[in-house]
Amino acid sequence: MGEVTTIPVLPCVSMRDTLAFYGALGFEVTHQQTTPNVYAATRRGDVHLHFMGLKKLDPRESYSTCLVLVTDVERLHGTFAEGLRQAYGKVPIAGFPRISRMKKGQSRFTVVDVAGNSVIFIKRGAPDDYDEGAAGSRSDSRLGRALRAAARLRDFKNDDAAAAKVLDAALARKEADAPLERARVLAARLEIAVALGEEARARTLRAELDEAPLSEEERAQIKLQLDAVDALERSQGQST
Repeated sequence: MGEVTTIPVLPCVSMRDTLAFYGALGFEVTHQQTTPNVYAATRRGDVHLHFMGLKKLDPRESYSTCLVLVTDVERLHGTFAEGLRQAYGKVPIAGFPRISRMKKGQSRFTVVDVAGNSVIFIKRGAPDDYDEGAAGSRSDSRLGRALRAAARLRDFKNDDAAAAKVLDAALARKEADAPLERARVLAARLEIAVALGEEARARTLRAELDEAPLSEEERAQIKLQLDAVDALERSQGQST
């Protein structure tokens, strides 16, 4: 078989709102029609996405998904986040539309459009197994396992509430945990608290992090996580 191009056709309710959303991501409209059916084609470089009108579509019940392999997910996420911030006044991280958060070294992120379609951008060559979310820790301890489980829920399923429950359960157990591992869990839970708008919980988590018995070297190891939290707060106009 010679050269082949596959183009997904995703459903939408409002073509105007859909095209405005993808326009904020840098997609250009290459074709648009209203008869005999509502349809539009968009393009960003080599990525083509087409859309068809579908009345009474509920974004909460949409399961349409598209995978896009790219070479640099971190830079692309930054470009998308800035475009959305300019279009919506802040980076939308909940509801419809939204973009999932991105951590340093993460291999994928998800964009969910106004109709509930998920477009997942994945770094080309990334492994199929998932162990990105444990803040650099591959520990098989109870806290290490909780971090990985929460990361899968947060980054693969976009389920912050479920990830928060996993981390809360791990933090609630009164055991002699290594201070650095507990700090990593606290920082991961803090990021989710900010994303969910849990201001009181975020303040409590920051207070415990500030009082954690960490060495200067250990604090430096979690600084990247906390910097990401600070950036998330700024993008949402929050402060803790």
